[in-house]
Order: sequence, then structure tokens, then C-alpha cells
Amino acid sequence: MPNPSSPFFVSITGGTGSGKTTLANALLHYFAKEGACLIEQDSYYRDLSHLSMSDRAAINFDDPDALENDLLLRHLESLIHGKAIEKPVYCFKTHTRTSQLRTVQPTSVILLEGLFALRDPRVRLLANLKIYVEADADIRFIRRAGRDVFERSRTMESVIDQYLKSVRPMHQLHIEPTKVHADLVLRNNGDMAEFLSQTENVFSAIERKRSGKTIVLAD
Repeated sequence: MPNPSSPFFVSITGGTGSGKTTLANALLHYFAKEGACLIEQDSYYRDLSHLSMSDRAAINFDDPDALENDLLLRHLESLIHGKAIEKPVYCFKTHTRTSQLRTVQPTSVILLEGLFALRDPRVRLLANLKIYVEADADIRFIRRAGRDVFERSRTMESVIDQYLKSVRPMHQLHIEPTKVHADLVLRNNGDMAEFLSQTENVFSAIERKRSGKTIVLAD
């Protein structure tokens, strides 16, 4: 039986454009009254301010080594043990960390969302519930392209080049294989309204898991 006084840690992963961020925000909203925090793994990209802009652009950001995984682990452990953290703030336009830090207080529900949220065995051991969100590759690419062009000021040519050189091979090598570690696998090939309708099942699964019951949820 889980300890009711301990935080409940949910780890959410999936390929780029799969909908993992949408799911994480839905869970954050659902547990807001109880107290929940969201840790975006993207915040832990290594600071590249010591490199030229051209050298920064050449970094493979779809490789897990591009992230400061040890710092992420320490922060998760601190939150689980009831200690606040100072989460870094990353700028995707410059590939650097800003001087700003965001204080995150410990809460009863901790959410981790990111491409490699299930890859590090040390983080997997901490998670009470592990979720993998999947979608077909063409759908994920379309969603990513829209985000990078309109939100991160990228050109379509650079998005396509990065997808072919690093995003797709890194997904096949580092992300898709982590699906075997998931307690729940959600499909997201439809529109977002359809996907969000599945979150009711996720809420139920979390409540059952927290009470020590067996999860019953079809993927």
C-alpha cells in the first residue's frame, strides 16, 4: 500500500508532438486544488552560452546527453522529500539558460514531462506511475513543425533537416524503446478533444494507484 503522506510522482513521456505536454497540463489542472507541480524536462537542457551560435545550432538536442540529468534527478529527489527547488529557465531561441530561476514548492502530486522521462532508471525507480503517449510519426512531425515555426521562430527547412538528421533516429534509439517501462500507453492520433477525453481514464488510474489498487486501463 503506498504511503498516503508521500508525494505521488507521475512520469510522462512520448515522442515529439505526441501530446505528452497536453496530458501533463491536464493532470496539473485536475490536481491543482490538492496541490501539484510540473517539471518540464526541457528546462534541464545544458547551458551552451560558452559556445558560438553556430556551434550551439549543431548540437544534437534529441540526444539525452544534451540534458543535465543528474541535476534533474537531484531536484526530483528534493521535491519527493519535501524540499523546494530552483528550476532553471531555458531559452530555445538562444540555446542557453537564462539568469532566471523558478522556485517550485513540494506538492502532493509531482509531474515530470519530457522526451526521456522514462529513460533514466534512477528516475523510473522514483515514479509511482509511468505513462507513454504515442502517435504516428507523420502526425508527430506535423505538430512539431507547427510548434517550432510559430513558437520558436524556426524555418521549415531547418525543422525538416533536424527531423531527418536527429529527431527521427534519436526517437527510434532512445525514446520508443522506453515504452516497455510504461504502466499506461495512450494513443493520440486523433484531435486533441478526443485525446483529452482519455484523461478521465488517467485520473481514475492515478486514484486507483494511489489507493493501492490495480490499474485497469486499455491502451
